[in-house]
Parts: sequence; C-alpha cells; structure tokens
Amino acid sequence: MTGFTAILFATAVTTLHITVVAGDDIINGKKALKNSLQYMVSVQKNKKHLCGGFLIHPQYVLTAAHCASEEMTVVVGDHNISPSKNLKRFDVVRQFIPKTFKNFKMGDDIMLLKISRKVVLGGKLKTGKIPHQHYSVKSNTQCLVAGWGSTKQREFVNDLLALNVTTVDIRDCKEAWKKYKENITQLPPNVICAGGYKQNSGVCLGDSGGPLVCNSVAVGIVSFNIKKCKYPDVPNIYTEVWKHARWIKAMMKKKET
Repeated sequence: MTGFTAILFATAVTTLHITVVAGDDIINGKKALKNSLQYMVSVQKNKKHLCGGFLIHPQYVLTAAHCASEEMTVVVGDHNISPSKNLKRFDVVRQFIPKTFKNFKMGDDIMLLKISRKVVLGGKLKTGKIPHQHYSVKSNTQCLVAGWGSTKQREFVNDLLALNVTTVDIRDCKEAWKKYKENITQLPPNVICAGGYKQNSGVCLGDSGGPLVCNSVAVGIVSFNIKKCKYPDVPNIYTEVWKHARWIKAMMKKKET
C-alpha cells in the first residue's frame, strides 16, 4: 500500500483533498505471504472490491463505517480476489454503525458486518484478535497493514499487499496534519496514527476498513489519509478498536437474540 483513499468517497470529498480508503492496494507494499493474514476479507459491492475488512468471529467482520453500501458481500479465504476465480462469497445481512458516526473526519469510523452464515475456520481462514479492554500502542511501534487498494502502478490489484508501518505519536500526528487545517480542523478522537509520515509507504484508495495489526492484535481500522497518497506526507489515520470494544460486543449479542 502506498496510501489509502476511499473509492466511494472520491467524488464527495474532492474539495477536501482527503479520501477514505476503499479499494485494492497498498503503496510500496509487498505481496502477502501464503497462509498469512487469514482473517483478511474483501468487502465488495456488485462483486467488485470496495474496502478491506477482517473476521473477528465466524459470522462477523469489522471494517470502516464510511464503506457502508447496499447489497454488500464479503469474500473470504483468498489473497487473490480476481473476478475470474471461484471465490467464497457471503452476503452481508446486517450492518452495524455507531449512532455517533457522522463522517470519517469526525471519528467513530467503524462498522460491524454480519454475514449470511458462519464460515468454517481452519486452513486459509482464521479470526483476527482484537483488544477487549484498554490497549495502548506506543509510538515507533512497528505494525502491519494489508489491503487490495491503489498502488503507484495500478488503481486496483487482485493480490493482497502487506506493509510494515510505524506508529506515530498523536501529538506529532496532530502537528503534521495542521498543514491541511483548511480541510480538517482537527483530528477526530480515538484514533491511531501510523505510516505515511517520514516514510515512503502507506495506505491508499481501497485500503479502508483493513486492520492495523500490532503485536498480533488488530488495534486499528484504516480510516483516511490524503487523497494523492504521495508519501512521505502526513500520517495515515486509523480508528482505535479498543475504544469500541463494548459496542462491538453489544452489537454481536443483539444480533443473536
């Protein structure tokens, strides 16, 4: 991934020069290793990649709220999402978004998806680990992000790309983003900053909704960055997962009753 920009918001936020990721690649990333990242899924509309996401339960996927759309499906169990392949596809039967979510610039950019049936775990499919209580990540921690979003070479890719990124101190992150204050007055609360800053790699269009994995735990969800994905620039912004742990648990229980 080189940076992330949201495909479905590309038109709506053109004047902001900010885009949320919803696509297929990562800037300057490398092809994900076989039998790794088995929790990654492609959230699709009309059988085309829209955003990334990740399994946290055999029937539930976490992604970004700005990726919400009608008639969504989820593709699981394969790093290559070429339309020519016989992919494992599940219908999305419920979408859960925090009532506090307005837009990605204001935070709470998280969505829980319930798929039509439970996936069979094992082999190419596993669930990702998320924090269920306070879980802070120190600055300068090396983490991993993956997706099918845009790259410098192609607008979209079929093969899952992975990238090591370093977390950025929130104070430094806020200071770096001040140069775009005409577009975003301040960063939303409960976010993590990582990648894109003082390094030539990050997320881009189509990477929204994917996990930021630190020490084998999915601590963040790709939310937004600067549209052009030309790094180094400002840090990429991720929704902090643990701040929504109670909400996630409540929504999953709600669906079972």
